[in-house]
Amino acid sequence: MWNWVTFTGLNSFWGLAIYVWLALTLYIIANKTSTRNAWLAWIPIANLYLTCKVAGYSGWWTILFFIPLANIVIWIIMWMEIARARNQPSWLGILMIIPIVNLIIPGILAFSE
Repeated sequence: MWNWVTFTGLNSFWGLAIYVWLALTLYIIANKTSTRNAWLAWIPIANLYLTCKVAGYSGWWTILFFIPLANIVIWIIMWMEIARARNQPSWLGILMIIPIVNLIIPGILAFSE
């Protein structure tokens, strides 16, 4: 059954807006941590590779993002290390598993000094 959100295309709008927000914050974080190839934040699978590099891990860790359940653990570990790289408390990475909060934490990490 179609509802007004699907009919008006707001699903696509919000999906694109969230993607742009997360790509922008990852791009800024990569620049602030002096990670090479920050532009990879805008490419869908390559941004996982960039996440690993910003966190200080090998790019091979990207493969773990494609293993069910392991990807959740890896996601938390990566964001804990990214928070540490930005001189923020590492528990911010744990908060990345909470919906809505996971849209705020990258902004905090990107725009804090």
